Amino acid sequence: MSFPEIRLRRLRRSAALRGLVRETRLHVSDLVMPVFVAHEPLRNDRLPALGRHTVGGVLEEAEALLGVGVSAMLLFGVPDEKDAEGSGAWADDGVVQATLRALRSRFPELVLLTDVCLCSYTTHGHCGVIDDGEVANDPTLELLSRAAVSHAEAGADAVCPSDMMDGRVRAIRKSLDDAGFDGTAIVAYSAKYASAFYGPFREAADSTPEFGDRATYQMDPANVREALRECELDLAEGADVLMVKPALPYLDVIRAVRERFDAPLAAYSVSGEYAMVKAAAAAGFLDEQRAAVEGLTAIRRAGADIVISYWAKEAAGWL
Repeated sequence: MSFPEIRLRRLRRSAALRGLVRETRLHVSDLVMPVFVAHEPLRNDRLPALGRHTVGGVLEEAEALLGVGVSAMLLFGVPDEKDAEGSGAWADDGVVQATLRALRSRFPELVLLTDVCLCSYTTHGHCGVIDDGEVANDPTLELLSRAAVSHAEAGADAVCPSDMMDGRVRAIRKSLDDAGFDGTAIVAYSAKYASAFYGPFREAADSTPEFGDRATYQMDPANVREALRECELDLAEGADVLMVKPALPYLDVIRAVRERFDAPLAAYSVSGEYAMVKAAAAAGFLDEQRAAVEGLTAIRRAGADIVISYWAKEAAGWL
């Protein structure tokens, strides 16, 4: 018998063979497209997916997404006016609320998720109310709950609290149930790290903190056991879906969460991940399509069921 006896290359000889034995599959149905909505549009030529859309622009974007098979959208609002509490987050005529109503009536088949946070709506840019120079946890919960209920009233299928306040999932679940929205799901940003990879997002969402940083409420990038505790608490409080953010620098966290919990798991491939590949591709260092699909596949391979990605629309075409 010739050496070696086992030849794993036999199943790599053609694209068809490789596809037949492929262990992890990235499908368009796994993808969620983040979209920024504002009263005035703002193009971003370097990072097109991080531009801002009007309500009408989001309707056009939704039609394009459904046309390529992407059926889920995560909305972020960028208001014209801000205040210390972030009251625009729950305003009946807010940009997210208006967009939800327009999308719900025109595209009933679209899965509508909304980011629930205050950072884009506050003058100070933090994710909660400020008390004596600190982000106050408990007073923030009521405001987040009001925002979540307003999104549900406008037509959201799921609300996604990203603030990292302790106890916010329970507070939001109770408020939704009390308001008659017991069918509205909560996708919890359970393990959201204080990451350096959020820069382009903060520009798009106009959410850069006016002072300090978010390290007192977002997670320390060095910790994984703490992420499991956060996930366990969120499930106990009523979360329907867990999330890890960012994705690629935290594949080990995604894997750890997947192995510990059976709940659906999302991972957010953030703006910095998108920007790095875009910049490297523009410099001729790598092939954007191959690098993007490889990265998204890695997120799925690590254990994510749902991938939130700025490449969602493009990747649908590539796949």
